[in-house]
Amino acid sequence: MNVLSKEQILTANDRKTIDIPVPQWGGAVRLAVMSGAERDAFHASRERGTGSLGEFEANLLAATIVGLDGKLVFTVEDVEALRDKNKDVLDMLANEAALLNGIGRAAQESAEKNSGAAPSGDSGSASPSTSG
Repeated sequence: MNVLSKEQILTANDRKTIDIPVPQWGGAVRLAVMSGAERDAFHASRERGTGSLGEFEANLLAATIVGLDGKLVFTVEDVEALRDKNKDVLDMLANEAALLNGIGRAAQESAEKNSGAAPSGDSGSASPSTSG
């Protein structure tokens, strides 16, 4: 395996994207894995916010919806306008963005499914039960 140079690391296209059909909006939305800077801005927006689900989802989508060029489509100033969109669409897109970025319950549930281990008892642990 080759050892990468600084230039190779910094120019590597390492941001996975997925296109999600949104028939309610007449097309698809492209979601991307956040960069480190975008992740920091997303977490900072959560600390400044009210903690509402709608605000969380709109901030997450503003940090993950990209255009064909890979650049963010929305800014922090667009969060309130995003919150005015259909809640079912926002929920669906936010769940996909959370999975893609390893955020929250959706990512945890997906990881549990992919590991083949189901939580046992009331502990919430994905470890197999040893009682019997």
